[in-house]
Amino acid sequence: MKIILLEDVRKQGKKGDILEVKDGYGNFLIKNKQATVANTAGLNRLQRENDAKKAQEMEDIKTAEKLKGQLEKLELTFKVKTGAGDKVFGSVSPKQIADALKEKNLSIDKKQIKIADSLSALGYHEVEIELHKKVNAIIKVQLTK
Repeated sequence: MKIILLEDVRKQGKKGDILEVKDGYGNFLIKNKQATVANTAGLNRLQRENDAKKAQEMEDIKTAEKLKGQLEKLELTFKVKTGAGDKVFGSVSPKQIADALKEKNLSIDKKQIKIADSLSALGYHEVEIELHKKVNAIIKVQLTK
């Protein structure tokens, strides 16, 4: 029996996969609304869902590209406390960067901000922000006294 999975099934496959299974197991999955028969109607529905998913993905990428353009024009400045020899006390965290972006009406989650090295030295630093799996923006962050 050929079926289309409607949700992820452990040790079988992911949502949208087309599988060949034994009749009893296929009926079990269909009864539990985890699968549907892979007939013309089912395949058409799967195609429509995939097309809608791709369209949404393209829309998300366009939105992320637009936001990337806004972010890369920005330069954030943080005043930090320094000690002898211009050593910075502590460092600037992703939360502080997210809060500074929020003040500029840009909604970025702190989990999207990727800091390779801690921002604990005076000067300019580049910080990567993951807006989408395929779109990353780099902003400039300056630490001053």
